[in-house]
Amino acid sequence: MRKNRDPAPSEEAAVPDKNFVASLQKGLDVLTCFGRQHSRVTVSEVARITQSSPASARRSLLTLQALGYLDSDGKRYWMLPKALLVAHAYLSSRPMPSMAQPLLDALSERTRESASLGMLLDDDAIIIARSTARRSLSIGLGIGSRLPAYCAALGRVLLAGLPPDEAERRVRAMQRPSLTARTVTDAREVIALVDRCREEGHASSDGELELGVRSMAVPVFDRSGNVMAAMSIAVRAERMTLAEVRDTFLPALRKASGSLARLQAG
Repeated sequence: MRKNRDPAPSEEAAVPDKNFVASLQKGLDVLTCFGRQHSRVTVSEVARITQSSPASARRSLLTLQALGYLDSDGKRYWMLPKALLVAHAYLSSRPMPSMAQPLLDALSERTRESASLGMLLDDDAIIIARSTARRSLSIGLGIGSRLPAYCAALGRVLLAGLPPDEAERRVRAMQRPSLTARTVTDAREVIALVDRCREEGHASSDGELELGVRSMAVPVFDRSGNVMAAMSIAVRAERMTLAEVRDTFLPALRKASGSLARLQAG
């Protein structure tokens, strides 16, 4: 799993137009810089993560604290429950997560494995719905978790849903660190895997995010036949080979993704 967020645009970056509120962007960059690796942060850490000046980071932090989204001991800042309102607004206003949840629950119950639904966000697949099996995985994914698209099964499916030229451009431009000894990082190899997914209709990742974890994903199509999301199953490597994962779970995964596509189209 990706350890750090991609850097936010620098303060010197060109403003798209006169209606763009740069101060709002800075505040949102600060609010979204928190995570498993950055649960309590200092002003200097926020400035580094968001690529802003310490003065700008400090103003954003103090504003968010005054609004009740953050708390502080005077040195470090951390998130308060009010920040959940932002995520709740998305989950409650968009139909796909609520439609997907019972399908993921049924898929997880049937397979006894964890199932996820993700969409493309910058260079990552972001999880918007998830059902965790009793056999929990150590990577501890949840709604809002981001997985690097180049080495996650979800991400490869989502990249395959883009026009080939766009997918290749994105892969070549994104950072591709080795998360494990098995992570595929070479751009040509990643592009080949994305092309293969486009042909076969599914993608896999074998120990590339975390050693001992295998995953497989399929696309979820909209009524026009475009990929709008991806659905995946993750399995502990000691339970079955990747070929066994494909033979055992791919039909159920495709059935669940097809059901979600029909619900969305209806």
